[in-house]
Amino acid sequence: MKFFVDNWILILVAFVSGGMLVWPMVRKGGAGGSVATGEAVRLINREKGVLIDVCEPSEFAAGHAAGARNVPLAQLEGSKELPSNKTLPLLVMCASGGRAGRAAAMLRRAGYERAMAVAGGTNAWREAQLPIERSGAGKSAEKAEKADKAEKSA
Repeated sequence: MKFFVDNWILILVAFVSGGMLVWPMVRKGGAGGSVATGEAVRLINREKGVLIDVCEPSEFAAGHAAGARNVPLAQLEGSKELPSNKTLPLLVMCASGGRAGRAAAMLRRAGYERAMAVAGGTNAWREAQLPIERSGAGKSAEKAEKADKAEKSA
């Protein structure tokens, strides 16, 4: 008993540091949380995961993960772009991952039990050198960029 009284600060520090190590696992929960880009690709390829981008249309047009469906965060509830099969993995992403976490939580409340945010969003997708598509205004900007490069090399 004297040991505990004399070393109560060390014991407190041990419990706090242990709690800090366990907290991320508790916070994520079994069904939710976020996944890395590699795990997202695995879920898309092996479990027919659906990639949902919750960016605004202008951000989506500038560059998004290949095959992603654009459902802006404000229009997420009740969107017809979401799959009717609520057991499929839904991989939610945005530019950096902030909105995706909120969107994944909304989708889990709506019954999509396997909705997960892609950690780091489109930025992490790009850093992992995974395919990025452009649409709308982004495509014309891409063509102009290629034309500029062709002129410089000629």
